[in-house]
Amino acid sequence: MFQPPKLQLGDNAVILSPAGKIDAGLVEKAVELLSEWGLRVEISENALCHTGRFSGFVDQRLSDLQKAMNDPDVKLIFCSRGGYGTVHLLDKLDFTGIKQHPKWVVGYSDITVLHAALQSNGIMSIHGPMAKHFAEEGADDISVRFTKAILVGERIVYEIPVANYAHLNRKGKASGRLFGGNLSVFCGILGSKFAKIPKNGVMFIEDIGEEPYKVDRYINQLKLAGVFDKISGLIVGQFNDYTEDNEMYSTLYESIALSVAEYAFPVCFDFPVGHVKHNFPLVMGKTAKLIIKENQIIFKQS
Repeated sequence: MFQPPKLQLGDNAVILSPAGKIDAGLVEKAVELLSEWGLRVEISENALCHTGRFSGFVDQRLSDLQKAMNDPDVKLIFCSRGGYGTVHLLDKLDFTGIKQHPKWVVGYSDITVLHAALQSNGIMSIHGPMAKHFAEEGADDISVRFTKAILVGERIVYEIPVANYAHLNRKGKASGRLFGGNLSVFCGILGSKFAKIPKNGVMFIEDIGEEPYKVDRYINQLKLAGVFDKISGLIVGQFNDYTEDNEMYSTLYESIALSVAEYAFPVCFDFPVGHVKHNFPLVMGKTAKLIIKENQIIFKQS
């Protein structure tokens, strides 16, 4: 796996929108914050386009992303938002340029498919907050600060106290290449050449607005595809903006725990990753060490 070089003062960054449309004001505030880090920030040509729910037609979004991936002087590709639409670009992208000149790509949610495609091409990337989060939360936000720390080369160590759902956690240790992301989005490319499951990998999942029975369907899709036979650990992040289904046997989180009960790998719930303020950045494709204790979850990427 290629790890992009750490950012330096004066490095070039591009904000682009490979999926949904976004308000220009949010992007401009993100530009201000990244500029305060000492970066030279550019907004891509079509990043602020509005075409239905998308930020431009497929060829416009593809052009912006391909140009940034090919440019050896660009050191950071910062996605403005997720939404839906990145999947339109995957089979049209040429990864030659970014392989020759690895650079950081930051985003989450619908950007999950881009992370998977990068990982299938041997390139690490960052599952982390995007322009809206940067604009609304500011430079002092913990998730923003952690994102900067990774980009400038600091190692990740998250020590998280166990509070909610402690009874569902399965204690143990796991070590392996990190993969996953948004559950429904990842399942949308399962079986494609872009969704490679690393042997003994550590998987993480999160989602927003998905009904519990649909989450149960996605989890069983992973199960039937043999994903859980290959992993060494599972991180269940934040699932929000849903209503518990009284017709299910159990709650959403309990249904996930029941579905993986037959496996021996450690599992933790309520990890701070997802469509929430505490959306801690994670390096996709990099080896992660997960330790689940009775009162604490430790996550490391050196």
